Amino acid sequence: MKPSSSRVSSPRYLVAGEKGLVVEFGSAIDPETNGRVQRLYRSLGRDQIPGVGEIVPTFRSLLVSYDPLVIGFDELVSRIQAVRTRPLEETPAKNVVIIPTVYGGEFGPDIEFVARQNHISVEEVIRLHTSVDYLVYMIGFTPGFPYLGGLPSAIATPRLQVPRTRVAAGSVGIAGEQTGVYAVESPGGWQLIGRTPLRLYDPTREKNPVLLEPGDSVRFERIDEGRFREMEDGLTADY
Repeated sequence: MKPSSSRVSSPRYLVAGEKGLVVEFGSAIDPETNGRVQRLYRSLGRDQIPGVGEIVPTFRSLLVSYDPLVIGFDELVSRIQAVRTRPLEETPAKNVVIIPTVYGGEFGPDIEFVARQNHISVEEVIRLHTSVDYLVYMIGFTPGFPYLGGLPSAIATPRLQVPRTRVAAGSVGIAGEQTGVYAVESPGGWQLIGRTPLRLYDPTREKNPVLLEPGDSVRFERIDEGRFREMEDGLTADY
């Protein structure tokens, strides 16, 4: 297969209001494109260009907030280009996070629909969902919500036609060809197949309130309801 232009072309530098710049690496959503986003994200975090504030990585682009009284758009583009074209440093080892999950029942009310939609059994849905490692492409929607790539195509399922007004924190869902975990209670339209007792977002955590970061790998591990209750009652933070 011929490589897509997003993988070989230089990034585009786009204006995002008076205080924002978007570095866009292409139109494809894939690990290679996202890897370019993550490398630049880490490099800019180390360089700390004067005037640059928050840096937000997404699937295929990077949003850079800056103070135009300190650095102008053109100068910022030049500084980013200089950072981007430096020899690549060694990529740090990925952090692999195990997400213990109880599937089905009250915890995953849509798992039977996912099975019917794909003409397989519920057990096969669970087996497939726990069979691969997922890439954290980005964090968004709500604090700590990970958008995970790598879902087996055999369990891809469209979103709900009518979103729920309340989805419990820890709910594991499927939307199209992605899976994700609701880090906080919120409305949502993903197909719910299970729930984890892990707190993906905890503002009381000293080091980092967000458990996952872009570039991490996630592996789901099946647990039973008894183990879920044990962890929910006090072992979550120590898992």
